[in-house]
Amino acid sequence: MPEVLKAPLVVEFPFTRSLGPVQSAFLTGLRERVVLGVRTTDGRTLVPPVEYDPVTAGELRDLVEVAPTGTVTTWAWNHEPRRGQPLSTPFAWALIRLDGADTALLHALDAPGPEAVRTGMRVRVRWAGERVGAITDIACFEPYDGDPPELAGHTGEFEDPVTGIVAQARLDYTYAPGRTTSRFLAGLAEHRALGERCPSCHKVYVPPRGACPTCGVATTDQVETGPAGTVTTFCIVNIKAKNLDIKVPYVYAHIALDGADLALHGRIGGIPYDQVRMGLRVEPVWSDHSRFPDHYRPTGEPDADYDTYKELL
Repeated sequence: MPEVLKAPLVVEFPFTRSLGPVQSAFLTGLRERVVLGVRTTDGRTLVPPVEYDPVTAGELRDLVEVAPTGTVTTWAWNHEPRRGQPLSTPFAWALIRLDGADTALLHALDAPGPEAVRTGMRVRVRWAGERVGAITDIACFEPYDGDPPELAGHTGEFEDPVTGIVAQARLDYTYAPGRTTSRFLAGLAEHRALGERCPSCHKVYVPPRGACPTCGVATTDQVETGPAGTVTTFCIVNIKAKNLDIKVPYVYAHIALDGADLALHGRIGGIPYDQVRMGLRVEPVWSDHSRFPDHYRPTGEPDADYDTYKELL
Protein backbone atom coordinates (compact mmCIF):
# COMPACT_ATOMS: atom_id res chain seq x y z
CA MET A 1 0.00 0.00 0.00
CA PRO A 2 1.42 3.43 -0.93
CA GLU A 3 2.23 6.00 1.69
CA VAL A 4 -0.70 8.23 2.57
CA LEU A 5 0.29 11.68 1.43
CA LYS A 6 -0.20 15.07 3.02
CA ALA A 7 0.85 18.55 2.01
CA PRO A 8 0.37 22.15 3.16
CA LEU A 9 -1.99 24.05 0.87
CA VAL A 10 -3.02 27.69 0.64
CA VAL A 11 -6.18 29.10 -0.90
CA GLU A 12 -5.74 32.85 -1.31
CA PHE A 13 -7.45 35.56 -3.30
CA PRO A 14 -8.17 39.30 -3.05
CA PHE A 15 -11.85 40.03 -2.42
CA THR A 16 -12.83 43.42 -3.84
CA ARG A 17 -16.11 44.97 -2.72
CA SER A 18 -17.77 48.35 -3.03
CA LEU A 19 -19.15 50.10 0.03
CA GLY A 20 -22.58 51.53 0.66
CA PRO A 21 -23.01 54.88 2.41
CA VAL A 22 -22.97 53.44 5.95
CA GLN A 23 -19.90 51.23 5.60
CA SER A 24 -18.16 53.97 3.61
CA ALA A 25 -18.70 56.47 6.43
CA PHE A 26 -17.62 53.95 9.10
CA LEU A 27 -14.30 53.11 7.38
CA THR A 28 -13.63 56.69 6.37
CA GLY A 29 -14.23 57.67 9.98
CA LEU A 30 -11.62 55.18 11.17
CA ARG A 31 -9.17 56.75 8.77
CA GLU A 32 -9.89 60.09 10.46
CA ARG A 33 -9.81 58.59 13.99
CA VAL A 34 -13.57 58.83 14.39
CA VAL A 35 -15.76 55.84 15.35
CA LEU A 36 -19.28 55.90 13.96
CA GLY A 37 -22.31 53.80 14.73
CA VAL A 38 -25.80 53.83 13.26
CA ARG A 39 -29.02 54.49 15.15
CA THR A 40 -31.91 52.04 14.71
CA THR A 41 -35.60 52.85 14.67
CA ASP A 42 -35.91 51.80 18.33
CA GLY A 43 -33.08 54.15 19.37
CA ARG A 44 -30.20 51.68 19.76
CA THR A 45 -26.75 52.50 18.39
CA LEU A 46 -25.03 49.66 16.54
CA VAL A 47 -21.23 49.46 16.26
CA PRO A 48 -20.05 48.28 13.81
CA PRO A 49 -22.90 49.92 11.87
CA VAL A 50 -25.15 47.99 9.52
CA GLU A 51 -27.17 49.29 6.59
CA TYR A 52 -30.47 47.63 7.51
CA ASP A 53 -32.25 47.36 10.84
CA PRO A 54 -31.80 43.79 12.19
CA VAL A 55 -35.31 43.90 13.68
CA THR A 56 -37.42 45.72 11.08
CA ALA A 57 -35.15 45.29 8.01
CA GLY A 58 -35.64 48.99 7.35
CA GLU A 59 -32.87 51.05 5.80
CA LEU A 60 -30.60 52.83 8.30
CA ARG A 61 -28.77 56.11 7.62
CA ASP A 62 -28.65 57.97 10.98
CA LEU A 63 -24.94 57.93 11.81
CA VAL A 64 -23.80 58.64 15.37
CA GLU A 65 -20.30 59.24 16.72
CA VAL A 66 -19.32 57.05 19.67
CA ALA A 67 -16.29 57.20 21.94
CA PRO A 68 -13.01 55.36 21.21
CA THR A 69 -13.21 54.03 24.77
CA GLY A 70 -15.32 51.17 26.02
CA THR A 71 -15.84 48.11 28.19
CA VAL A 72 -14.87 44.46 27.62
CA THR A 73 -18.00 42.31 27.66
CA THR A 74 -16.27 38.96 27.05
CA TRP A 75 -12.89 37.74 25.83
CA ALA A 76 -10.68 34.77 24.95
CA TRP A 77 -6.89 34.59 25.14
CA ASN A 78 -4.96 33.90 21.93
CA HIS A 79 -1.74 32.10 22.90
CA GLU A 80 -0.36 31.71 19.38
CA PRO A 81 -1.24 34.55 16.97
CA ARG A 82 -1.36 33.55 13.33
CA ARG A 83 -0.07 35.30 10.26
CA GLY A 84 -2.14 38.37 9.44
CA GLN A 85 -3.70 38.79 12.88
CA PRO A 86 -3.58 42.23 14.53
CA LEU A 87 -0.68 41.48 16.90
CA SER A 88 2.34 39.19 16.62
CA THR A 89 2.52 38.59 20.39
CA PRO A 90 -0.16 36.78 22.46
CA PHE A 91 -3.28 38.89 22.96
CA ALA A 92 -6.97 38.66 23.82
CA TRP A 93 -9.80 38.57 21.33
CA ALA A 94 -12.42 40.74 23.01
CA LEU A 95 -15.95 41.94 22.45
CA ILE A 96 -15.86 45.63 23.40
CA ARG A 97 -18.93 47.82 23.84
CA LEU A 98 -17.80 51.35 23.07
CA ASP A 99 -19.17 54.19 25.15
CA GLY A 100 -22.35 55.34 23.43
CA ALA A 101 -22.94 51.99 21.64
CA ASP A 102 -25.44 49.26 22.44
CA THR A 103 -23.57 46.44 20.71
CA ALA A 104 -20.01 45.13 20.97
CA LEU A 105 -17.15 45.29 18.48
CA LEU A 106 -14.77 42.34 18.09
CA HIS A 107 -11.10 43.29 18.08
CA ALA A 108 -7.70 42.53 19.60
CA LEU A 109 -6.85 43.66 23.12
CA ASP A 110 -3.15 44.10 23.87
CA ALA A 111 -2.38 42.89 27.38
CA PRO A 112 0.68 41.33 29.05
CA GLY A 113 -1.18 38.09 29.82
CA PRO A 114 -4.60 36.56 30.47
CA GLU A 115 -4.36 37.46 34.14
CA ALA A 116 -4.44 41.13 33.09
CA VAL A 117 -7.76 40.77 31.22
CA ARG A 118 -11.20 40.65 32.78
CA THR A 119 -14.80 41.19 31.80
CA GLY A 120 -15.77 44.75 32.66
CA MET A 121 -12.28 46.23 32.23
CA ARG A 122 -12.01 49.61 30.56
CA VAL A 123 -10.11 49.94 27.29
CA ARG A 124 -9.49 52.41 24.47
CA VAL A 125 -8.58 52.34 20.81
CA ARG A 126 -4.93 52.29 19.83
CA TRP A 127 -4.88 53.85 16.37
CA ALA A 128 -2.60 52.60 13.62
CA GLY A 129 0.21 54.93 12.60
CA GLU A 130 -0.88 54.83 8.96
CA ARG A 131 -4.61 54.68 8.32
CA VAL A 132 -6.20 53.87 4.97
CA GLY A 133 -9.90 53.43 5.71
CA ALA A 134 -10.07 49.84 6.98
CA ILE A 135 -10.86 48.03 10.24
CA THR A 136 -7.08 47.68 10.67
CA ASP A 137 -6.94 51.44 11.25
CA ILE A 138 -7.75 50.32 14.78
CA ALA A 139 -4.42 48.63 15.51
CA CYS A 140 -5.89 47.11 18.68
CA PHE A 141 -7.37 48.11 22.02
CA GLU A 142 -5.37 48.73 25.19
CA PRO A 143 -6.23 49.02 28.90
CA TYR A 144 -7.44 52.48 29.93
CA ASP A 145 -8.61 53.91 33.24
CA GLY A 146 -9.47 57.47 32.20
CA ASP A 147 -12.71 59.18 31.30
CA PRO A 148 -14.28 59.03 27.84
CA PRO A 149 -13.14 61.93 25.63
CA GLU A 150 -15.39 64.76 24.55
CA LEU A 151 -17.02 64.03 21.18
CA ALA A 152 -17.54 66.50 18.36
CA GLY A 153 -20.78 64.85 17.25
CA HIS A 154 -19.57 63.92 13.79
CA THR A 155 -22.37 63.33 11.27
CA GLY A 156 -20.43 61.00 8.96
CA GLU A 157 -19.82 63.52 6.18
CA PHE A 158 -16.22 63.36 4.94
CA GLU A 159 -14.16 64.66 2.08
CA ASP A 160 -12.66 61.94 -0.11
CA PRO A 161 -14.72 59.07 1.37
CA VAL A 162 -13.61 55.46 1.06
CA THR A 163 -15.77 53.80 -1.61
CA GLY A 164 -14.30 50.31 -1.79
CA ILE A 165 -11.96 47.87 -0.07
CA VAL A 166 -9.80 44.90 -1.04
CA ALA A 167 -9.77 42.17 1.60
CA GLN A 168 -7.11 39.47 1.29
CA ALA A 169 -8.89 36.17 1.90
CA ARG A 170 -6.55 33.30 2.80
CA LEU A 171 -6.97 29.77 4.11
CA ASP A 172 -3.93 27.72 5.19
CA TYR A 173 -4.54 24.03 5.75
CA THR A 174 -2.93 20.61 5.50
CA TYR A 175 -4.48 18.36 2.88
CA ALA A 176 -4.40 14.59 3.43
CA PRO A 177 -5.83 12.92 0.31
CA GLY A 178 -6.38 9.50 1.89
CA ARG A 179 -5.47 6.07 0.52
CA THR A 180 -7.55 6.21 -2.65
CA THR A 181 -6.26 9.56 -3.87
CA SER A 182 -2.74 8.68 -2.69
CA ARG A 183 -2.81 5.63 -4.99
CA PHE A 184 -4.07 7.83 -7.82
CA LEU A 185 -1.28 10.39 -7.27
CA ALA A 186 1.32 7.62 -7.06
CA GLY A 187 0.09 6.39 -10.43
CA LEU A 188 0.36 9.88 -11.93
CA ALA A 189 3.99 9.98 -10.79
CA GLU A 190 4.48 6.99 -13.13
CA HIS A 191 2.45 8.68 -15.91
CA ARG A 192 -0.49 6.32 -15.34
CA ALA A 193 -4.13 7.30 -14.74
CA LEU A 194 -5.53 4.78 -12.27
CA GLY A 195 -9.26 4.68 -11.65
CA GLU A 196 -11.42 2.43 -9.54
CA ARG A 197 -14.39 0.30 -10.63
CA CYS A 198 -17.67 0.06 -8.76
CA PRO A 199 -18.45 -3.61 -8.02
CA SER A 200 -22.17 -2.91 -8.42
CA CYS A 201 -22.68 -0.70 -11.50
CA HIS A 202 -19.16 -1.37 -12.91
CA LYS A 203 -18.49 2.28 -13.69
CA VAL A 204 -14.85 3.38 -13.57
CA TYR A 205 -14.13 6.64 -11.79
CA VAL A 206 -11.07 8.80 -12.54
CA PRO A 207 -9.97 10.36 -10.27
CA PRO A 208 -11.20 7.65 -7.89
CA ARG A 209 -13.25 8.66 -4.87
CA GLY A 210 -13.06 5.51 -2.77
CA ALA A 211 -16.80 4.92 -3.19
CA CYS A 212 -19.29 4.96 -6.03
CA PRO A 213 -21.32 8.18 -5.88
CA THR A 214 -24.27 6.38 -7.48
CA CYS A 215 -24.34 3.09 -5.58
CA GLY A 216 -22.67 4.19 -2.36
CA VAL A 217 -20.43 1.12 -2.18
CA ALA A 218 -16.65 1.04 -1.79
CA THR A 219 -14.53 0.90 -4.95
CA THR A 220 -11.38 -1.17 -4.55
CA ASP A 221 -10.60 -2.66 -7.98
CA GLN A 222 -7.99 -0.50 -9.73
CA VAL A 223 -8.29 0.06 -13.47
CA GLU A 224 -5.70 1.78 -15.65
CA THR A 225 -7.37 4.21 -18.05
CA GLY A 226 -6.26 6.33 -20.99
CA PRO A 227 -3.77 7.67 -21.64
CA ALA A 228 -5.80 9.15 -24.51
CA GLY A 229 -9.27 10.58 -24.08
CA THR A 230 -12.06 12.63 -25.59
CA VAL A 231 -13.01 16.27 -24.98
CA THR A 232 -16.62 16.18 -23.79
CA THR A 233 -17.04 19.91 -23.20
CA PHE A 234 -14.78 22.93 -22.73
CA CYS A 235 -14.50 26.63 -22.03
CA ILE A 236 -12.23 29.37 -23.39
CA VAL A 237 -10.36 31.27 -20.66
CA ASN A 238 -9.77 34.95 -21.47
CA ILE A 239 -8.66 36.28 -18.08
CA LYS A 240 -5.11 35.55 -16.96
CA ALA A 241 -4.85 33.98 -13.53
CA LYS A 242 -2.29 35.13 -11.01
CA ASN A 243 0.85 32.95 -10.83
CA LEU A 244 -0.07 31.02 -14.01
CA ASP A 245 2.33 31.67 -16.86
CA ILE A 246 -0.15 30.71 -19.56
CA LYS A 247 -0.96 33.01 -22.44
CA VAL A 248 -4.65 33.81 -22.85
CA PRO A 249 -6.90 32.83 -24.44
CA TYR A 250 -6.54 29.13 -23.72
CA VAL A 251 -8.92 26.20 -23.37
CA TYR A 252 -9.82 24.24 -20.26
CA ALA A 253 -11.79 21.06 -20.90
CA HIS A 254 -13.54 18.04 -19.45
CA ILE A 255 -11.72 14.99 -20.80
CA ALA A 256 -13.09 11.45 -20.63
CA LEU A 257 -10.10 9.13 -20.61
CA ASP A 258 -10.52 5.88 -22.52
CA GLY A 259 -12.06 3.33 -20.18
CA ALA A 260 -13.34 5.90 -17.68
CA ASP A 261 -16.94 6.79 -16.87
CA LEU A 262 -16.15 10.20 -15.41
CA ALA A 263 -14.50 13.16 -17.14
CA LEU A 264 -11.57 14.96 -15.52
CA HIS A 265 -10.24 18.49 -16.02
CA GLY A 266 -7.30 19.44 -18.18
CA ARG A 267 -5.86 22.24 -20.30
CA ILE A 268 -5.80 21.79 -24.07
CA GLY A 269 -2.65 22.81 -25.96
CA GLY A 270 -0.98 22.18 -29.28
CA ILE A 271 -3.99 23.50 -31.18
CA PRO A 272 -5.46 27.00 -31.70
CA TYR A 273 -8.07 27.72 -29.05
CA ASP A 274 -10.78 28.30 -31.65
CA GLN A 275 -10.25 24.84 -33.15
CA VAL A 276 -10.95 22.90 -29.95
CA ARG A 277 -14.25 21.06 -30.17
CA MET A 278 -16.37 18.43 -28.48
CA GLY A 279 -15.25 14.96 -29.48
CA LEU A 280 -11.63 16.00 -30.06
CA ARG A 281 -9.27 13.12 -29.30
CA VAL A 282 -6.38 14.16 -27.02
CA GLU A 283 -3.41 12.69 -25.15
CA PRO A 284 -1.42 13.92 -22.12
CA VAL A 285 1.82 15.88 -22.36
CA TRP A 286 4.05 15.45 -19.32
CA SER A 287 6.63 17.92 -18.08
CA ASP A 288 9.92 16.77 -16.58
CA HIS A 289 9.51 15.55 -12.99
CA SER A 290 5.80 16.46 -13.01
CA ARG A 291 3.21 14.45 -11.08
CA PHE A 292 0.42 15.39 -13.49
CA PRO A 293 0.03 16.23 -17.20
CA ASP A 294 1.00 19.76 -18.17
CA HIS A 295 -1.72 19.75 -20.81
CA TYR A 296 -3.46 17.57 -23.38
CA ARG A 297 -2.82 17.77 -27.13
CA PRO A 298 -4.65 16.36 -30.16
CA THR A 299 -3.76 12.76 -31.07
CA GLY A 300 -4.56 13.23 -34.75
CA GLU A 301 -7.30 10.59 -34.58
CA PRO A 302 -10.76 11.27 -36.04
CA ASP A 303 -13.16 12.94 -33.62
CA ALA A 304 -15.14 10.63 -31.38
CA ASP A 305 -18.79 10.08 -32.22
CA TYR A 306 -21.14 12.04 -29.97
CA ASP A 307 -22.96 8.91 -28.84
CA THR A 308 -19.73 7.54 -27.32
CA TYR A 309 -19.45 10.34 -24.77
CA LYS A 310 -22.89 11.94 -24.46
CA GLU A 311 -23.50 10.28 -21.09
CA LEU A 312 -20.36 11.95 -19.73
CA LEU A 313 -21.38 15.55 -20.39
